[in-house]
Amino acid sequence: MNQPGNKARWMIIAAALISAWPSLAFADIYVIINSTLTVGADDIKLIYTGNKELVGATKIKPLDNHAAAGEFLSKVLQLNAGRYESLWTMKRYCDALTPPAVKATDDEVIAYVQSTPGAIGYVMSAPPAGVVVLKKF
Repeated sequence: MNQPGNKARWMIIAAALISAWPSLAFADIYVIINSTLTVGADDIKLIYTGNKELVGATKIKPLDNHAAAGEFLSKVLQLNAGRYESLWTMKRYCDALTPPAVKATDDEVIAYVQSTPGAIGYVMSAPPAGVVVLKKF
């Protein structure tokens, strides 16, 4: 069953990849987590591919960043937008998993990660105090 909004979500990510590629070619990516989440840098790919959902009793809440999606997929996951979308389509239908929610900007991602236990996201600008930088790419 195709849920409303899923197609739009992927179209947004694809548009971000296409429009942002030239300007993001050398951008840094900071993977940030809520201070209550205890995961390692080795867990990033597992989380964003739906292979790690919990840390103890804490539900991990990954978040995609529309503004940085292309750079994140390329540098961190080594995937293109089409492969990422296919992966999450399969996870949604075979494993009943929900893909990461999408925020539009670094500021929205930072605010969500700061205020949401279990949250993980990525941004292009150096994040402020109140979030933990898990890894810089």
